[in-house]
Amino acid sequence: MNIKVKRIYDEPEPDDGYRILVDRLWPRGMSRQRAALDLWMKDIAPSSELRTWFGHDPARFSEFSQRYREELDANAEAVASLLDIILTHETVTLLYAAKNPLINHAVVLRDYMAGIANCR
Repeated sequence: MNIKVKRIYDEPEPDDGYRILVDRLWPRGMSRQRAALDLWMKDIAPSSELRTWFGHDPARFSEFSQRYREELDANAEAVASLLDIILTHETVTLLYAAKNPLINHAVVLRDYMAGIANCR
């Protein structure tokens, strides 16, 4: 099991494995063909309210991460669907559109899912 995160604007690579867009909104300027997705999981993304509150402000990332994990705890169906995918594919790449590769929801989601998958 390997869970990676990657900007959707980066070129797809063979070692990306199963590619999942985990943003609620479709990325600006990205065609569906160029995205080379296997799946778009809008329901696993942070709520619109949380995303707006965060605004990609690094000072809010810690609290954002906590709030997003709470949303994931309450989103059992989407989490179970993603877990099934992670457990059945050697590599899963979570794709996001945010500019900062370290401060974004896909990083929080990767760590959250890795914690659940390692408990199985």
